[in-house]
Amino acid sequence: MKTKKAVVLVSGGLDSATTLYYAKNKGLECFCLIFDYGQRHKKEIQKAIRIAKVASCSFKVVKIAFPWKGSALLDKTTRLPQGRPLKKIVKEIPSTYVPSRNIIFLSFAASYAEAIGAQEIFIGANSLDYSGYPDCRPEFFKSFQAVLKKGTKVGVQSQSIKVRTPLIQKTKVQIIRMGLKLEVPYQLTWSCYQGGKRPCGKCDSCLLRQKGFKQLGQKDPLL
Repeated sequence: MKTKKAVVLVSGGLDSATTLYYAKNKGLECFCLIFDYGQRHKKEIQKAIRIAKVASCSFKVVKIAFPWKGSALLDKTTRLPQGRPLKKIVKEIPSTYVPSRNIIFLSFAASYAEAIGAQEIFIGANSLDYSGYPDCRPEFFKSFQAVLKKGTKVGVQSQSIKVRTPLIQKTKVQIIRMGLKLEVPYQLTWSCYQGGKRPCGKCDSCLLRQKGFKQLGQKDPLL
């Protein structure tokens, strides 16, 4: 029986690495898609490539541009949010939101999937312990699934590509617990919005990551 193919969006972060290993564990042949979109640092791209290689998966780095900026992740003159209370992080849309990023990323992933005959797209989006991004919610992915059904060749032929979000309803501690069982190399991941030698420990992404490891009684291998 021919192995099914899947396109997996890999950012270098904890969630996307867990998603990749989850898809691999399902017996899928995974094709990693990594985006160089002008983010504040290249470290996460380097980490994503390393994770794909360690997972023995093929990968493509796609370079795109957001010349209009509109996000603290794209504009170094815009201050990154730091030290926000966790309750505020998950309720308010922060300056790190990149306009329509997941719509754009998933569109590339859909094109790639259709071209190589992949039947699934995996993305490590989460709607519980996340930074309040509107394009990380279940209703968004349900709507995008409808777009694929209506706007792709495979979709109109009743063979629509499925968008998989295995982490969507999980807390950070649940994600890390899953990843440890899957032997995800968390020491290779990078979640911090800064590109220093060590995580800053203050940005939203660092705080959410710290919360997960702390609740699980585990030490973050990056610290």
